[in-house]
Amino acid sequence: MLKRIASLALVASVAASSLMAADKINGAGASFPAPLYFDWAFNYKKDTKNSVNYQSIGSGGGIKQISGRIVDFGASDNPLKTKELAESKLLQFPAVIGAIVIAHNVPGIEDTALKLDNAIVAEIFAGKITKWNDPKIAVDNPGVKLPDQEIIVVHRSDGSGTTYNFTYYLTGSSAMWKETYGTGKAVGWACGIGGKGNEGVANLIKQTPYSIGYIESAYKEKNNLAAATLKTASGKWVAATEENFKAAAKYASWTKEDNFYAMLALQPGDTSYPIVAATFILLPQEKPENNKKVTAFYDYAFKNGDKAAKELGYIALPEETKNMIREYWATHIK
Repeated sequence: MLKRIASLALVASVAASSLMAADKINGAGASFPAPLYFDWAFNYKKDTKNSVNYQSIGSGGGIKQISGRIVDFGASDNPLKTKELAESKLLQFPAVIGAIVIAHNVPGIEDTALKLDNAIVAEIFAGKITKWNDPKIAVDNPGVKLPDQEIIVVHRSDGSGTTYNFTYYLTGSSAMWKETYGTGKAVGWACGIGGKGNEGVANLIKQTPYSIGYIESAYKEKNNLAAATLKTASGKWVAATEENFKAAAKYASWTKEDNFYAMLALQPGDTSYPIVAATFILLPQEKPENNKKVTAFYDYAFKNGDKAAKELGYIALPEETKNMIREYWATHIK
């Protein structure tokens, strides 16, 4: 009996040690990849017992929290240049690729049916086109019943990498936008209502007839919203589809020397969707042990998470990019 008790005590001790040994890491930032990170974290815990707690607070919040060393990793759709990384003593690598869609809630207009020239998108978000039946919209939409209703613009209220990539696209599409607003995680919107995170913007669009806003494509699918057909950089109409996202993503050119800095909007090619973006992970240079825990999670995701990425509307990184990231880890995390 005593032997059995001793044996059970040993088993309990081993189990307790195992539980204590399980890693827990905390991250915060971009809402753009949040649905995928939640899925990856769920499966990672199931397979390894290690926990990843991710807070979807926007890229601006993610950069702020990792710069202040509040979390183990930050997440941002706004990549930082090498000088910025050096100033904050951070490392950076991409995690996945996604796309930003122009979602709308116009009764009677189905998904992909509405065509919006890129320069017209800029005029709508600048408050210069205010009615859905404006002649500038109508000219590209013969046969589409455009209502005589005010356009309700929905934008982000928080510092956002999605906003950064969206305004980068607008800056490259419209001289008016470039001169008046430019590119940034937050801009001085001329009109509209603000929502926090991609979640907040998607919910406002869904609840508000005659609204329009910009969201990551996974939120469009999750909320069953309609999205506009846009133009490629070469002037061809393209719908917001996985094939067209991939057509743009293939032009991504990553280098370890630039800490993978890349903007993917307005890529060449007749089928390249114009608002594709990568999302990035930021790590503190001086915390190698914690960084190894974070990279173990992302290495697991790179090996096991491509199917989830596809199902949720993202584009997994190419294998050559994943291997380049592993080389980067080996060099910078020791």
